[in-house]
Amino acid sequence: MLEKSSFISQLKNLVHEPENHTYLLAVSGGADSMVLASLFRDLGNKIKGSTFQFQVAHINYKLRGRDSDLDQKTVQDFCEKNHIKFHLYEVSEKDQKPENSIQLWARELRYTFFKEIQEKEKLEFLVTAHHLNDQLETFIINLSKAAGINGLSGIPSNDNYILRPLLNFSKKEIYHFAEEHTIEFREDLSNKKSDYLRNKIRNEIVPVLMETNDHFLENFKKSSLYLNQTKDFVQKQIQEIENRLTVFNQDHKILSKEKLDQESDFVKFEILKKYGFNQEEEIPKIFKAENNSSFFSKEYQLIVNRNELIFINKGNEKKIEEEIVLIDHFDFSENPININLVDYIENIDGINKGFEWDFDVDKLHFPLRLRKQKEGDELYPTGFSGKKKVSKFFRDEKLSILARQKIWILTDSDDSVLGIIPFRQDRRYAKNEKTKWSLKIFNEMNNEI
Repeated sequence: MLEKSSFISQLKNLVHEPENHTYLLAVSGGADSMVLASLFRDLGNKIKGSTFQFQVAHINYKLRGRDSDLDQKTVQDFCEKNHIKFHLYEVSEKDQKPENSIQLWARELRYTFFKEIQEKEKLEFLVTAHHLNDQLETFIINLSKAAGINGLSGIPSNDNYILRPLLNFSKKEIYHFAEEHTIEFREDLSNKKSDYLRNKIRNEIVPVLMETNDHFLENFKKSSLYLNQTKDFVQKQIQEIENRLTVFNQDHKILSKEKLDQESDFVKFEILKKYGFNQEEEIPKIFKAENNSSFFSKEYQLIVNRNELIFINKGNEKKIEEEIVLIDHFDFSENPININLVDYIENIDGINKGFEWDFDVDKLHFPLRLRKQKEGDELYPTGFSGKKKVSKFFRDEKLSILARQKIWILTDSDDSVLGIIPFRQDRRYAKNEKTKWSLKIFNEMNNEI
């Protein structure tokens, strides 16, 4: 039964000391969101005598003519009467409505609006009025999509600072509470139409299910709880397996490809899904891919490196300068000039051994720069005859893609490659017995690639 005390208990289950936090309520004007707003209004008298710090946001989509305006007025009047800060977004001609996917468009619009308010007003949690009937509808939708245990577990009550404290209460209980406490609300008559999948489930499927069992909704709530407990258990087991397969976890994560491949398809999918690789047909390609192959999700680059899978969080990558000027010009008052890279540049990734290169200054065009590999780079490496593509040099050295990304190329003002640090100098620019002015570039670092 929805009562103020049961609502407070539910909120305390979601947030520790709820009176010490701030909230933005998404209020449409319907019974569920107006009950939510009324409960928050009254909470200050129930929890330690404090006044809850919350504000209200409403979007007028202008989809239902005068009814949309009356919805807005209901919410706005409530906020004015109770001295609650009210935020309104009115859809206008600048908001282009798509011919299809109106629901998706509306969802993206409102959550963008909510986020902007939260950031501006420094409101910690977004609170929505989803209830038990919404949970059942979501379950049926996800069941039809083969969504797996995560989908069947339904809408989370606390997810990424979005709270849904009414999830355990039915629509019937919410209506009863509104009637008992004389809470004004408006019915959205468009919900009676079965033109969207959710409406069709709500109007045609759920009533039939309810007729099969007087306690159907209550039993569904228990089943949903069991599914969530099962999901939590499975996720814990998956994490333990991932921890066991992890061979490195600092600036990037490395998993044993060989050991992960021995796990079930379900375990592979659940682990790779965490990194955004959630297409089932993609998983076999990852395990059959050639060495140094790369796959990309929204947030991660996955590199196949022999028997390892390397996950690089693109958002956490160190910002790499595209180009570093090493020396602008040659000072002919000194001969030779010695450049220790440690003295000029701090923390150059990709140098794992000492080296020493001597150049004939007359063959160089200043300034000299350091940059990353470009398509078509080539050099005439010392110790070899002929020329070689830098990309082929990397392959011959059996460098992983991760290692290649850290290698610096020494170039001149013509963008000619003078050397691949720390591996090979280009012999065309090397000092010889006829050299008059020489430049020595060396390194004393001993970093790992």
